[in-house]
Amino acid sequence: MPFRVAIPDMVSPSYFPAIAAVELGFFAKQGLDATVELIFPVTKTFEELRDGRIDFVGGAAHAALHAFRDWRGCKLLCALSQNMYWFLVVRKDLGARRGDLRALKGLRIGAAPGPVDGLKRMLAESGVDPERDLSIAPVPGAAHAGVSFGMAAAKALEEGAVDGFWANGMAAEVALRRGIGNLVIDARRGDGPRGSQHYTFAALVTSQKWADESPGTVAAAAVRAVTAAQAALKEDPALAARAASKHFPAAELALIPELVRRDAPYYDPVISRASVSTLSAFARAMGLLSSEPDYEDVVATRLVS
Repeated sequence: MPFRVAIPDMVSPSYFPAIAAVELGFFAKQGLDATVELIFPVTKTFEELRDGRIDFVGGAAHAALHAFRDWRGCKLLCALSQNMYWFLVVRKDLGARRGDLRALKGLRIGAAPGPVDGLKRMLAESGVDPERDLSIAPVPGAAHAGVSFGMAAAKALEEGAVDGFWANGMAAEVALRRGIGNLVIDARRGDGPRGSQHYTFAALVTSQKWADESPGTVAAAAVRAVTAAQAALKEDPALAARAASKHFPAAELALIPELVRRDAPYYDPVISRASVSTLSAFARAMGLLSSEPDYEDVVATRLVS
């Protein structure tokens, strides 16, 4: 039986362990015939999981709540990478300083459904009204079939369709290398309001069906595959080019080993109780969660204990 692994942005370094687990043969070594595909945005990716059309999602942990109310029907299996992993880049000519979210007032910022939650929460905690003080909207052209949001965001910034974007590390790297953007927020490494790097993280998520499967053979095998991929990428980031060769455009293919090398310290599969606690607080603040869940309600503990 083939298993479908879906991610919302093919070129994100933070989802990359899911790609590597498939393309470097780690799923196959666990006896699973798996393919990886792009389904955008992440809210739709999780809807596809909810409706039984895919088996695993590599996506923002909190975004599962857009499709699974109060975590009913899904489980987090492991982290693909730790910490909130998006970058805020604005037009270089604006001269915005690192960490200055107030510089966004009056600007047009491109962000995708799901990831936008993190940006809106950071803005609110910085005294900026995300609904009134600036315009946040989808990036033009990002919803077209087969388009990676990050690359669409960098292109939109270059063409002047947006003043900035909130997107993955590949998009930020492309914009900075082309000299068209300034980095304002690197959420993963602590820019932004205190504790905001812990709002969410990239996770491997499955349906309750596979989490409950006795004795959890499919879900447990997927966790082992991702964990092995993370270890392999940490040991040899150059493997990233081989894993990405079927999915990345040439320019981005050349960049991915370096981005994987930078992010490798965050390739840790453990989902701690502290991570679930901060994730839950963020989700409640965004109206995505009605109450504080138990750790066991969120994480497939039988597979990770």
